[in-house]
Amino acid sequence: MSTRNSTTTGVLFAMCLSLVLVVASVSALNLALPDLAVDLGASNADLTWIADGYTVALAALVLPLGALGDRIGRRKVLIAGNLVFGVASFLAAESSTSAHLIVWRVVMGIGAAMIMPGTLSTITSAFPPERKARGVAIWSGFAAAGAIIGMLAAGALLEQWSWKSIFITSAITALVAALAALLLAPETKSSTPEPVDVPGVASTMIAVGTLVYGIIEGSDQGWSKPQVIAAFVVCAIALVVYAFFGLRTDRPLLDPRLFGLPGFRAGAISILTQFLAVFGFFFVGLQFLQLILGYSPLKSAVALIPVAALVMPVSVLTPRLVSRIGLKLTMGGGLLFLAAGMFWVSRLHADSGYLPFLAGLLLAGIGIGLTSSTGTSAIVASLGPDRQGVASAMNDTSREVGAALGIAVMGSVFSSQYRNHLPDLSRLPATAAEAVRHSAAAGLEVAGNLGPQGADLTHAVRAAFMNGFTAATAVAAAILAVAALGALLRAPRHLESEADANANAESESGGENTEEVREAAAGG
Repeated sequence: MSTRNSTTTGVLFAMCLSLVLVVASVSALNLALPDLAVDLGASNADLTWIADGYTVALAALVLPLGALGDRIGRRKVLIAGNLVFGVASFLAAESSTSAHLIVWRVVMGIGAAMIMPGTLSTITSAFPPERKARGVAIWSGFAAAGAIIGMLAAGALLEQWSWKSIFITSAITALVAALAALLLAPETKSSTPEPVDVPGVASTMIAVGTLVYGIIEGSDQGWSKPQVIAAFVVCAIALVVYAFFGLRTDRPLLDPRLFGLPGFRAGAISILTQFLAVFGFFFVGLQFLQLILGYSPLKSAVALIPVAALVMPVSVLTPRLVSRIGLKLTMGGGLLFLAAGMFWVSRLHADSGYLPFLAGLLLAGIGIGLTSSTGTSAIVASLGPDRQGVASAMNDTSREVGAALGIAVMGSVFSSQYRNHLPDLSRLPATAAEAVRHSAAAGLEVAGNLGPQGADLTHAVRAAFMNGFTAATAVAAAILAVAALGALLRAPRHLESEADANANAESESGGENTEEVREAAAGG
């Protein structure tokens, strides 16, 4: 037994190290956004793309690359992903313009998409049944707390060095993670390799990319611009193509019928909305701590530690809670806690201080711990052992699509409300006025350079920032409340095994298409 425990501990360490690298890279750069706005002259839209270029690539590619790992070996793809990530991260540190940084962030996202699905699928495939639930719970805790870990590391780096140090450290960590996977993790893959679903791969990539592009550019350029309308049209077409070919392909990348399984559907929606709120909040919340409360990058990261302090123990205890009160109540309750935290934060003002902010964090931390574990377990339990790569990739896709949409939606709401609430800037030089409109960080720097005459501009920029901040968090709270209601009404009462999911789906369909539903749950 001790040998088995040491083996699973080594696998868990290697997979969670790669997992934290991927998740931390979503959040860590948020601490450097004020510096990037000044050093690279990045506008609010540029900052959104710097943050979201990574998550869009990760969200768009994690599902097909998860299927690739199922086919050729999950460890192989994970190690290769760490190497791609490390090289791209090093080159990102050499960026001199916003455009260059965005490009390398996208390449980092490609590497992350190679890494992410292998972390969970290796755990679920290599762990014995009696240890699998705890392994998934610990993985979920690190997936949530990894964002805080990344921000703490970035904050410490920014105390001594520039934003470039974040990328150099990420490159070194990627190499260590690749070595850990090589030495500690077994090679796992599906026993029934599947052909590549080209329409499924292409349509999902296009749908995610065009949706996020439309949201970001719509806020920045205007919703009636031809390129914005075209992006949403292409997104809709891509989703139709995905459904059309998915229902007619023998072995689709992700069978659309899987969304007919209550546990699979509830888990995906729960994770997507949770990460939409969490990473959208990191995008605007860290700027609140630095620009409004005047915290340093490290102090801003430390201010978010209470979230991590709650997430890990709540995630570990969640399986027991599910066994007592059921999946429906645990998942719905977690989303309500998270919605309450976002709503509380949306009531803050520029003079609120940290303690009211902390109260919202504590509510959110409980919600994150509850929803991370339940959402992941619901998805994993819905699919068979040969499809754990796709189950993991779907779990990761939900997370990363949620993160990408959260940064896009909350970043866009923030940017539009910030610009709309700025005062008349016609008395400023044109370049200074443009800097103020581009970002709050640049606006405060302009005000600081005006001396005593800059006090009114400082007040105006802070007020405009808070209008954007509260509007963005209120939108997140509303989305979470709707998701919580859906979970309470439609999520299964208890975690379903694959056989239970099949039986329920057959019952709901009245016995029709029984074989199709069975094949969907088994992966086609």
